[in-house]
Amino acid sequence: MEILLVGIGGILGSITRFSLGKFISKYSKSPFPIGTFIINITGAILLGIISSIGVNKNLYLLIGDGFLGAYTTFSTFMYEGFNLFEKNFKLNAITYILTSFILGVVGYMLGTKLVLLMH
Repeated sequence: MEILLVGIGGILGSITRFSLGKFISKYSKSPFPIGTFIINITGAILLGIISSIGVNKNLYLLIGDGFLGAYTTFSTFMYEGFNLFEKNFKLNAITYILTSFILGVVGYMLGTKLVLLMH
């Protein structure tokens, strides 16, 4: 049952990431990978929320491990970051990598704080 929940969530998360990434890229002409950036930061916020509201194990497997695990993407983040270095957009690369990391941590903390404020 656990594998099925993670798998269903993963399918939905990866489709959402792919679709949202394409949508954002359609309107952004910047070499900065804004689509992956937005997806990873919103994913961190959502993970902070879901891990703080005390959902049952199955719902966490579906949303946290499955959906958000596939929605956010470390491999694409690394690929795009180092691709910016290769294309000699060094400042964009450093900005992208550092702000993704910092805002990812801040986003997760923000998600947990939002839950506390709602109680």
